[in-house]
Amino acid sequence: MRTSNHLIGLINFFTFLASIPILGGGIWLSSRANNTDCLKFLQWPLIVIGVSIMVVSLAGFAGACYRNTFLMYLYLWSMFFIIAALIGFVIFAYAVTDKGSGRPVMNRVYLEYHLQDYSGWLQERVTSQSYWSKISSCIRDSHVCGKMRRTYNGGIPETVEMFNVRRLSPLESGCCKPPTECGYTYLNETVWNPGGGIVGGDPDCARWSNYQQQLCYNCNSCKAGVLASLKKSWRKVSVINIVILIILVIMYMVAIAAFRHNKRIDNDEPYGETRMEKTQPSRIHF
Repeated sequence: MRTSNHLIGLINFFTFLASIPILGGGIWLSSRANNTDCLKFLQWPLIVIGVSIMVVSLAGFAGACYRNTFLMYLYLWSMFFIIAALIGFVIFAYAVTDKGSGRPVMNRVYLEYHLQDYSGWLQERVTSQSYWSKISSCIRDSHVCGKMRRTYNGGIPETVEMFNVRRLSPLESGCCKPPTECGYTYLNETVWNPGGGIVGGDPDCARWSNYQQQLCYNCNSCKAGVLASLKKSWRKVSVINIVILIILVIMYMVAIAAFRHNKRIDNDEPYGETRMEKTQPSRIHF
């Protein structure tokens, strides 16, 4: 009995440790939402799940140490629903961030982004005017466009040839310059001359402004850049989430086996035998 309790306590300790990467991933996404991605919704489910795993694992640890059956049942049922919620969240996040990627541009190293390439659910999030006004304000306050400027030899801006071989981030490509098809002439990273007139049919061509507080912040390309940046951030976190999810499932199955072993000992049942039930089981039993 003591060995089983020690095993359950050890499992809860490792479960507590496993919650730290999930919570850390949520906090990292939250920091990027405040400073870079500016899209705030995917981080909160992760933070809630991470905190829930911490609390439940502590309850399970206390239940194992003090042989409290109620706490052990609370741990097992709570972890079942938390794991199910984490699986559902991972599937949902993959589904909504699966579509969309940058398109190559002729004679350019950087990619350009188009809103129609992304899932309808995400499009609805960024096309809402009230929601986008907050996102665009966040991008403006992050000074992402101002940080992309480069000068040489005492303040001379980089040439168009140098700019064309840069690997721009999705936000830099979508929000800080006009689409290439518009035919604007490069002066520096955030100042472009329409020259002989706009030649592209993209509505973003008319939305571009050299006013540094506007640029292309209201362009569909900027909205697509936000979604592309969100996708990159989520994919980094999702790898950790999937690994932790597999570990949680394995530890959960071991905890169930140890808990059942404890029940057999409490019922004075020989190992490998089970007690006959008067009625057929109609629900899940731990």
